[in-house]
Amino acid sequence: MAEKSFSEVVDVIIKKDPRYRKGVYFFVRSALDFTLKNMKKRGDTGPTSHVSGQQLLSGIREFAIDQFGPLTPTVFDYWNIRQSGDFGNVVFNLIDVGVLGKNEQDSIQDFENGLDFKEAFVDPYLPSDFQKKAE
Repeated sequence: MAEKSFSEVVDVIIKKDPRYRKGVYFFVRSALDFTLKNMKKRGDTGPTSHVSGQQLLSGIREFAIDQFGPLTPTVFDYWNIRQSGDFGNVVFNLIDVGVLGKNEQDSIQDFENGLDFKEAFVDPYLPSDFQKKAE
């Protein structure tokens, strides 16, 4: 039997867990690659190139801003991503089917409350005088 493509694997995941749209799985995979590349540039990787939940969330933030800019909240909303814990669910769905690996320290709770979406994806695009009034 031939190996399944990533797209086919995501279809299997969505049949089992339909909470999130297909695009978010491709985004997370690309965000992981982006995160690893940046970690290697900075010399932040160990022998296994393991990425923690917090490191991945940081990479997701950077990658989303790079890819979608101020439209990031709209894109995430379309994918049904409302909080950083949703990224944990996506990551662990990919782990469950063997696409991603984890070590014994990794937990889905690593993603809970990891990013404040307003602070990460809305505030950077507000005019500076508006930000001062909000403080």
